[in-house]
Amino acid sequence: MRILEKLEPQPLFNYFEDICQVPRPSKKEEKIRKFLLEFATKNNLPAKSDSAGNVLISKPAMPGRENAPAVILQTHMDMVCEKNSDKVFDFDNDPIQPLIEGNWVKAHGTTLGADCGIGIAAQMAVLTSNEINHGPIECLITVDEETGLTGAFALEKNFMTGSILLNLDSEDEGEIFIGCAGGVDTLSYFTYENENVPENSVAFKISVTGLQGGHSGDDIHKNRGNANKIINRLLWIAGRDYGMRLNEFDGGNLRNAIAREAHAKIVVPATEKEKFRNTLKQLASDIKFEYKFNEPKLQIKAESIELPETVIDEATQKNLLHAVYACPHGILEWSTRMEGMVETSNNLASVKFVPGNKIMITTSQRSELESRKYYVAEMVRSVFEMAGAEVRHTDGYPGWTPNPESDILKITVDSYKKLFGNQPIVRSIHAGLECGLFLEKYPHLDMVSFGPTILGAHSPDERLDIETTSKFWKHLVDILERIE
Repeated sequence: MRILEKLEPQPLFNYFEDICQVPRPSKKEEKIRKFLLEFATKNNLPAKSDSAGNVLISKPAMPGRENAPAVILQTHMDMVCEKNSDKVFDFDNDPIQPLIEGNWVKAHGTTLGADCGIGIAAQMAVLTSNEINHGPIECLITVDEETGLTGAFALEKNFMTGSILLNLDSEDEGEIFIGCAGGVDTLSYFTYENENVPENSVAFKISVTGLQGGHSGDDIHKNRGNANKIINRLLWIAGRDYGMRLNEFDGGNLRNAIAREAHAKIVVPATEKEKFRNTLKQLASDIKFEYKFNEPKLQIKAESIELPETVIDEATQKNLLHAVYACPHGILEWSTRMEGMVETSNNLASVKFVPGNKIMITTSQRSELESRKYYVAEMVRSVFEMAGAEVRHTDGYPGWTPNPESDILKITVDSYKKLFGNQPIVRSIHAGLECGLFLEKYPHLDMVSFGPTILGAHSPDERLDIETTSKFWKHLVDILERIE
């Protein structure tokens, strides 16, 4: 039984539901690539895949539109795989389970994958339509956008021929994007020694749950809680005042998602047990009061557990907690070039114990200015190096410099005004888009980015607005028919 078959527009929503049935974690896109190539073959559409796994499906112009410029519709095929801790789900094999809740399409306890599955569905609907009066179409679907922009980095210079690119990977209907932040990740590693648990100790598991999380670019300005920062605050007090020793710290998951959940396993002297509980209870109350309005579902719990066999050495524990406490998270600068835009930010994404007696801390820096991006990356490096960690940066990716004089921007704005009677917002986005990398290899491209409203991206609260999806589709069709 199909869940979305009665939603309009069709066949857009049916294609999206088809996509939900195909597992597509980042770096594991084999199944969705096969699905896309089989779709092209079934519909007699030329298609090819490059060495990185990117797919390009082409469609000739409609009669009389052969001389129109070729338009590239661009999305990515991978999705962020996040689930609630109580949800049993295998992203490598299980289909996403969509549901309709009011005016939203959501998933049962997992990310929905509307980022960027609804964009792929729009490409498929354009490719199979006989009613859109468009010129030549090329649909580019890249791999591994979410964890490394791998497909965009590896894209070959002559893989596509279009001169106009419509990126369908934005999440705010009524907003047209003409620029994006560049980014880089900073990875820090502590090496620890295991030590015996001190005698006469009791053990606790501390958990921080119920946070909204969200996209580390799109949502960084919303003052949402970061589970790593919150739990570290608790551990800091426990270590300073009660002789706490740390067995495990596990918080966050993905570099581009704000940490929603974290837990730690600790021991404290049995003589401090009740004092520790009372202090933790008071501190948890204070933190919940701080986040009363922006994180109403925040939960902080401490439960007794069996004593672990070991704890990490005291020096590494101290260095770890100091560094996580000092590491910046959130907005660092607002833009002076585009009012109301974040210029520079840092996301303290995850803290993980990894093989080899190491603790890995992943952070992600974004900025619309290349120099500020690396300034913040070095700021983070300095925090962790002072604490004794080994630090390295990833290669990063460039931003997309806005072009307010763009021809396709004018077409896109005029189309929106005609269709809906409103002036769309034109701005840059703090999230990373692949457009900056495309410009390095195809400097002639004229580009804009737009899409339907998606809230809670990169979290199990991800939801797609049905009404704005209809508007997005009408807008896309009208733009394609206007390009001459």
